[in-house]
Amino acid sequence: MTLPIPTDAGDLPGLLWLPEDLEQPVPGLVVLQEIFGLSDYVQRRCADLAALGYAVLAPQLFARLDPPLVGLEDWDDFESWLGEGVALTAQLPWERAEADALAALNALRAHGAVDSEQVGLVGFCYGGGLAFAATASAAAEERPPSALVSYYGSALPTLLDRAAQVEVPSLHHFGTSDAFIPLEQVEEIRRAVTADGTRDQIRFRLHEGAGHAFDNPHPGLHHDAGAEAAWQQTTGFLAETLPTRS
Repeated sequence: MTLPIPTDAGDLPGLLWLPEDLEQPVPGLVVLQEIFGLSDYVQRRCADLAALGYAVLAPQLFARLDPPLVGLEDWDDFESWLGEGVALTAQLPWERAEADALAALNALRAHGAVDSEQVGLVGFCYGGGLAFAATASAAAEERPPSALVSYYGSALPTLLDRAAQVEVPSLHHFGTSDAFIPLEQVEEIRRAVTADGTRDQIRFRLHEGAGHAFDNPHPGLHHDAGAEAAWQQTTGFLAETLPTRS
């Protein structure tokens, strides 16, 4: 179903998934997309999370762009497909995307089916960095999310000056063969966000042989073992930090 998300620039469309047999408010998750837009893949992950008992909201961050989604006709031309995603992302100012992510967090908290004190953020690639930035902004407003899951957050190397503000339980996934975020940078990220290992609530998981965007099903990106292990770790982390009746 759709859910309009109020923002300071007008309503932003969002897609909402609710768990079956909803009888009382449940924990919520805002899912933030990759550079390719709110694709079928991201929507499937949202449905997976709803099946675990979460209310899930995915804002269509590129809705103000034309087109708002990378075309699947370029799927077989990997370089063109990737380039289209990069170009699309460049059209949206980061400040606008961050404000929209915060608006989505507030919209989900306000939904009657959601426990407003139990709402987290999950982001993939572009969305992984955006989820981290939105967590920092929400913390500055003294209402941080309850949990954060970031898959290979591509903007994280540029956001480390905000790491002190992100103290919520967090799970970060990276592949050891990530060409966009090499292991040296991953180690810098780890040191910054864990405050040199003193924040036990912030966890890092490295996936051997996995490249960037390894959860994406595209054959040029997907890594079976990394995707499976990361998803099991993600669902376990969420079950611990945002438990549902399921």
